[in-house]
Amino acid sequence: MKILVDAMGGDNAPLCVLQGAAQAAAEFGDGMELVLLGEEAAIKDCAAQNKIDLAPFEIINCTENIDMHDDPVKSVRHKKDSSLVKGLTMLKNGEGDAFVSAGSTGALHVGTSLIVRTIKGVKRPALATPMPGAKQNFLLLDCGANVECRAEMLNAFGTMGSVYAEKIMDRTTPKVALVNNGAEETKGTPIYREAHQLLKANPCIHFAGNIEPRYIMDGEVDVVVCDGFVGNVVLKLTEGVAKTLLGMLKKIFLQNLVTKLSYLGIKGGLGELKRMMDSEEVGGAPLLGAAKPVIKAHGSSHAKGIKNAIRQAKLCIANDLCGTMQTALAAVAEKAEPAEAEAEAEKE
Repeated sequence: MKILVDAMGGDNAPLCVLQGAAQAAAEFGDGMELVLLGEEAAIKDCAAQNKIDLAPFEIINCTENIDMHDDPVKSVRHKKDSSLVKGLTMLKNGEGDAFVSAGSTGALHVGTSLIVRTIKGVKRPALATPMPGAKQNFLLLDCGANVECRAEMLNAFGTMGSVYAEKIMDRTTPKVALVNNGAEETKGTPIYREAHQLLKANPCIHFAGNIEPRYIMDGEVDVVVCDGFVGNVVLKLTEGVAKTLLGMLKKIFLQNLVTKLSYLGIKGGLGELKRMMDSEEVGGAPLLGAAKPVIKAHGSSHAKGIKNAIRQAKLCIANDLCGTMQTALAAVAEKAEPAEAEAEAEKE
């Protein structure tokens, strides 16, 4: 399999991208070819300065770069020789099996929609990321791709998330919940109230109703649906709280000899907790609904995050994520048609 990597995307590019790619090639590179896209001179200079062996990689030179502050639509349409646009174009043309980027979320979303396109039945792809919960991990979508969503889009996210949870996460009858400021179906903005009714009537999902943010991390549901603005706030707030709490615990255990000895007794458990809450362990979020695998790594990713984003891409290819999603959504559409016809008949 050939995985295309945006070497110029992210806050720490190209160094951390090159380091992450090198780690991925060393740890799980069998049967995988990595292609780095970006300014060739900058890539080679960075590699030489940091003693990174570029021998395992193919390098595709790109003369342009999309900045985080660039307008997503304009940059995708006019910066054709950027690492992001060229990578997506190569993916579309079958010159790669997946694309990984820590670059602009907006540009990646627009580029995926315009260049790679979506699978049948999906209008707008959504960023979906697994998150840790007390009982079990869960899928959060959208977590940043679609900042403003119509009610029907949130309903579609519920369907896609349910399919992903069932087929990829191996959940039986996944529970889908809608983020809101109250459990009652009358809570929230007009869009969220309408989305609640659509999800409630959706015959293809097991809708568990609204979920308040304070209960999200309990892990009682399998899929948590929201717009990209809310999802991104939930994601980053969770990361920040986890980092702060772990830092506070470290200070407590380093206070004196007694607390240091106490720490030794729970060191393993705290290490596992830290691993669970580390966003770089997941690495990247797939753009769910894209015709081919596109993985968005965190903009602040270091080498570990890039390595695991590449691992996510490899898993998506190996498990035929897009083909599985297409087949599952086709079955969902067949299931929905009789239910919709029955609902229309009842109205008449």
